[in-house]
Amino acid sequence: MRTTALAAMALTALPLAAPAQDLVTRNRVGLPDAPNTMTFRLTPYDLYSADPATAEKFAELFSDFIRTRPDWKIETQLQTGNIGQEQARLLQQTQAGRGPDCAMVDSSQLALFKENGVLKPMNATFSDEEVADLFPYVREAITNEAGDVLAWWWFTDLRVLYRDTSVVPDAPQTWAETQEAALAAAEAGKEGILFNAGRWEGTAFDWLANFWAQGGELVDAEGAPVFGEGENRDRMLAAIVYAENLVESGAAPSRVTSITNYDAFNAAAAAGTAAMFVGGNWQYGQLRNTLPEEQFANWAVSELPGPTADQRATGTGGWAIAALTDDPQKAALCGEMAKEIYAGPGNAYQGLLPTSAALYDEYDAYEGPEFNLFAEALQNGVARPGAAIYPEISNQIQIMLGDVLSGAAEPKAALDAAFAAAQAAYERQ
Repeated sequence: MRTTALAAMALTALPLAAPAQDLVTRNRVGLPDAPNTMTFRLTPYDLYSADPATAEKFAELFSDFIRTRPDWKIETQLQTGNIGQEQARLLQQTQAGRGPDCAMVDSSQLALFKENGVLKPMNATFSDEEVADLFPYVREAITNEAGDVLAWWWFTDLRVLYRDTSVVPDAPQTWAETQEAALAAAEAGKEGILFNAGRWEGTAFDWLANFWAQGGELVDAEGAPVFGEGENRDRMLAAIVYAENLVESGAAPSRVTSITNYDAFNAAAAAGTAAMFVGGNWQYGQLRNTLPEEQFANWAVSELPGPTADQRATGTGGWAIAALTDDPQKAALCGEMAKEIYAGPGNAYQGLLPTSAALYDEYDAYEGPEFNLFAEALQNGVARPGAAIYPEISNQIQIMLGDVLSGAAEPKAALDAAFAAAQAAYERQ
């Protein structure tokens, strides 16, 4: 691996006995009087996770990282769970010169950030070999035509169906089987199936698997919205009606329209109130780390059901870390943090799927049988389109689903409104 100038400058080290809590606060990593500062806007899923074990692990990793860089401190800024709003704010602030030096960028937003020219190269940190080892779709997303590394997409993910096998012993293969199993669980006093349906990116992304399973396409080759016309409209309507039926029948509780965080599913699993939920692959590791062994043993994962057993899809996403500063030292530190904390041990601890093939062999964390299921499900993976209009499409899907599931609008009217809004936004670009 390439050693950067920043690492070479670390001639002294912070005392190894210093506990993690002394170096990690709610808004800082490192000593408060360190002469150099890098600002980092991160998500609430690792260092500041609601899961105590995850937060503790990342506090240790960040403490180890900063001990070897005693001249630096990292001032942290926490994003909320509203991905769309946060990413829009991040882009606007960066364009105005008020953004952080380094930030988490959702993979669905990378194309927009690249198009606006705010991502700064981190070539000093990543070797050609490391870039070549990335999955092709990841490598294409983080580099430009000149081969510059503009971000480090440190994990990919997918959505799967979690189920309590003591309540739902067999994995549903179709939408109809899912609703049937969820209704039976609801009649037994459980919440049949939970899923994101509040106003945030997770809602659109999780639900889109139902659209993609039918062969639906959001945009055409030019990046223009096409989800509301022709066969794509029919596929959209079918997916909307599926979600509507889950709520109207009682298979899913009405509170799904307020869920905007995957932690809600972990909490329901811990409380024993939910029979099934649509969640991310990383939650398997979280449940294993937090649930009592006998309780965790009841939980299993399977591919997301489709309209038929042969029609399957799952969204593949993840987060990238990007430098937004013209300072080469800060950009290098941003990249080192991505590589040494997130794309390595932090990734493995959370059970997140690496974007680098080599990491699957490096960590024992990827030897469990669940990773065979994840690998199989990824064969049906669909990435969000790398089109600048996608964030607005997602926003309109969130509004559309909220209106339908709350009973404020009928599926056809809600879809037509969402498509018209997306088309208008595209024409304004």
